[in-house]
Amino acid sequence: MSSARPLVSEGLGTAFLLAVVAGSGIMAERLAGGNAALALLANALATGAGLTALILAFGSVSGAHFNPVVTLAEAIEHRMSRRLAFAYVLAQTCGAVAGVAVAHTMFGEQVFSFSSHIRTGWPQWWSELVATAGLLLVIRGTSRNWPAATPFAVGAYITSAYWFTASTSFANPAVTLARTLTASFSGIRPVDAPGFIAAELLGAVMATLLGRWLFRPAPAVT
Repeated sequence: MSSARPLVSEGLGTAFLLAVVAGSGIMAERLAGGNAALALLANALATGAGLTALILAFGSVSGAHFNPVVTLAEAIEHRMSRRLAFAYVLAQTCGAVAGVAVAHTMFGEQVFSFSSHIRTGWPQWWSELVATAGLLLVIRGTSRNWPAATPFAVGAYITSAYWFTASTSFANPAVTLARTLTASFSGIRPVDAPGFIAAELLGAVMATLLGRWLFRPAPAVT
């Protein structure tokens, strides 16, 4: 397979993911009439459904990571080279930023606008660690036991994590970075992004090490 195809897949898929996240956030904010719960519900359902569809569409080309922590886990487990992992992360990050621009232009907004949405403090950082660790464990466990169900499991988990975490579960450094560039309901202040990203990376490493032990192959019966 040409090395360009997986990279384009990761960039394009992540761009569509951010178009879903940011676009549904703008639409939800406009239609919810100030009802934050309704806006969050709409944003969560759109994101979960969109992510499921994108994984199904692009999974056969690149694995449909769309997330640097998923790529990091693959590199830690030696399932992809460091060089390819770096290229994936770069494609994901560029795609995420492009996706925000696409969403903004669809709704007649400024191409980029820094967010003023405050998301900081230990509850938020802990939420991101838990959300990211849970995502990696869901991917690891489902792909081992029911691989065909993995897209649906990931979409369902992200939808639920919007609601059971105080941070609304970004669980993705590329998403976090891109969401600093939208002043919509789904944004995060640029100054708050490093705390989220650090928590996400720590959660990913912890989940990868735990998953290595928890989901190891059962010993052969002799």
